[in-house]
Amino acid sequence: MSEFVSTYGSLIVSMVLGALLGLSLYLPLMTGQLSLASPGFYALGGYIAAILSTKVFTSSSSFFPIPLLLIEMVIAGVVSGLLGAIIGIPTLRLRGIYLAIATIAFVEVLRVLSLNLEITGGAVGIFGIPQPFQTQIEYLWIALPLLIIAMVLFYRLERIKVGRAFTAIREDELAAGAMGINPTYYKVLAFTLGAILAGVVGAISAHFLNTWNARQGTFDASIIYLTFVLIGGSRTFLGSIVGGMVFTALPEILRSLADTGGLPNWIAQFLRDGRLIIFGLLIVVGTIFFPQGLVTPDVFKKRKVKNKQV
Repeated sequence: MSEFVSTYGSLIVSMVLGALLGLSLYLPLMTGQLSLASPGFYALGGYIAAILSTKVFTSSSSFFPIPLLLIEMVIAGVVSGLLGAIIGIPTLRLRGIYLAIATIAFVEVLRVLSLNLEITGGAVGIFGIPQPFQTQIEYLWIALPLLIIAMVLFYRLERIKVGRAFTAIREDELAAGAMGINPTYYKVLAFTLGAILAGVVGAISAHFLNTWNARQGTFDASIIYLTFVLIGGSRTFLGSIVGGMVFTALPEILRSLADTGGLPNWIAQFLRDGRLIIFGLLIVVGTIFFPQGLVTPDVFKKRKVKNKQV
């Protein structure tokens, strides 16, 4: 068991964090908005935690105090949420591909700023971020409760007035407006909540990775997070969780297959380095054969009907 934990502990935590990032992108999609801004808020939260832990919350102990980590998570969430509201009010007037382009531009602006600002360490980034735990698997003490809390909140969200308003806007924004729902308000709310969650995950990831640089928030990351939701399922929060976990583990699985031997060199190299190409192909194939993703609300409805018949 200890050998398994030491080998796959980092991957398990990464899968939980990937599920949370999938949820941060799922929130705008609940209102039908194709926003790709989550990597930007994720990077912002990581930079906030990295700067605070290395320059403000300095500690003489060998391990970073967990209460300070929680404070960093709160600060990262608040700052990301405020920036999300500021960005969301003008950009969410756009729809479809135009909104996607605008949010990609936002991610690129943050990336360029992080490359050129001294406080973010420039292209090198911030190294030596203090660790609150002895081993990486212990980050589950923070990440797993956060995922459970998020799952409970999303479960309730889909069944209360706010969640129903999100769904109504996604299905038909004009009809929702005619019924007295304010589309702008709810779209900005969903965008802001997604920004808060991404910022909090970024704060945890900065300590987990021990280093933080501009590569954490890029267009490539936007495509990966989009894969989490589109292939996992964009009609229920469980799809984003499943997609986030599966597609976080997928690169490691492909790398293991490439290292087993017996494959031609070009195939092994493709499995190691062609992650984005594979993700792109999965998006194309998945949207054709599974337009609502692998996990859909209909699956649970059918199961309930069968149980009643029995």
